[in-house]
Amino acid sequence: MQMHARLETLIDEMLDGKIMLDEALAEFEKLYIQKALARNKEHLSRTATCLGIHRNTLSKRVAAYRTQERPRQPTLLATNRRAR
Repeated sequence: MQMHARLETLIDEMLDGKIMLDEALAEFEKLYIQKALARNKEHLSRTATCLGIHRNTLSKRVAAYRTQERPRQPTLLATNRRAR
């Protein structure tokens, strides 16, 4: 029951902060996966088993998170245009 009360408190804070459901779910999933990966020393197969999802599903989600976090690099073509 303690987890339920903690979740309710967190949800109240998120609702007060006008956090949309999509954003809350995406952030929860990302953090949950990051914690599971850390516990399993970044081993994808063990982490996927722990989460109850297929290894390929986990791999795709991790790749998507990394793509979102990586700042966009200017392309070589765009860099050459600026130099002129």
